[in-house]
Amino acid sequence: MRNEFCQAVCRLSGRDDFVFLTGDLGFKALEPLRDAAGPRFINAGVAEQNMVSVAAGLARTGLHPWVYSIAPFAYARPFEQIRNDVCLHDLGIVIVGNGGGYGYGVMGATHHALEDYGALCTLQNLRAYVPAFNADVAPLVEALHALPHPAYLRLGLGEEPKGVELPPYAPWRKLLDGGGPALLVAGPLAGGIFDAARALDPARRPAMWVVSELPIADLPPAFLADVRRADHLLVAEEHVPTGGVGPAVAQRLLEAGAAPRRFAHRAARGYPSGLYGSQRFHRRECGLDPAAILAALATASPETP
Repeated sequence: MRNEFCQAVCRLSGRDDFVFLTGDLGFKALEPLRDAAGPRFINAGVAEQNMVSVAAGLARTGLHPWVYSIAPFAYARPFEQIRNDVCLHDLGIVIVGNGGGYGYGVMGATHHALEDYGALCTLQNLRAYVPAFNADVAPLVEALHALPHPAYLRLGLGEEPKGVELPPYAPWRKLLDGGGPALLVAGPLAGGIFDAARALDPARRPAMWVVSELPIADLPPAFLADVRRADHLLVAEEHVPTGGVGPAVAQRLLEAGAAPRRFAHRAARGYPSGLYGSQRFHRRECGLDPAAILAALATASPETP
């Protein structure tokens, strides 16, 4: 999604309120933006805490800063500055974390973002945005630049299914109709699962949804209807369970009196084998690969991550 992000942000670069800060990252990807933005493109160096505080100062002058780095360097290292300088003052700054979840693969835990949106959504005034497909990035970039509040944009590896027209970006989208269990997926994990699920017989195929905006306040009526019909819901996300989509959806279902008889949550489990590998390897270890998700949907017993 990084290339789509660069193209979309380039279209903002001529606006009077635009400024972009990077923590010495984006080489061989963000050069078009650097050239388009000129002095509004600032390499803040390997100094992420200072970068966020500088962005807060720029926002105070009426600018709308974008702050970019590898995801853990964008949210974890400067967490105090995001909390104190950005969120407590409700400033319109977009924190962009590239490589959400296990996106940086063999580079290991220091480069993985497994608790990013859960941690950031504890902060007041901030919302997190997790595009599922490459086509989601451009409309999100446009919308976030107009947003007068803090935002976190989690970029991942786009897994756009081939040969199918997907619904346009929305906070909640139904991707598949089916007579099987209800399935809710967060972000780009949805692409591979969609490809596998759409090949199933319609009677067994899950009613599949994707969610891209957090925290979750309300559940769409159509999603609630699918959960009530199926009486079985599985939530999958490339994020640790605590602070994730799964617990939030479970709470909302309880509050709505719509808790299904069967509820499963597949989430990031860290490093079960103690090894590092590709993003695909880590997803398999956590039961987040398409085959494991479909197997969990087919079983009659609740799943535990």
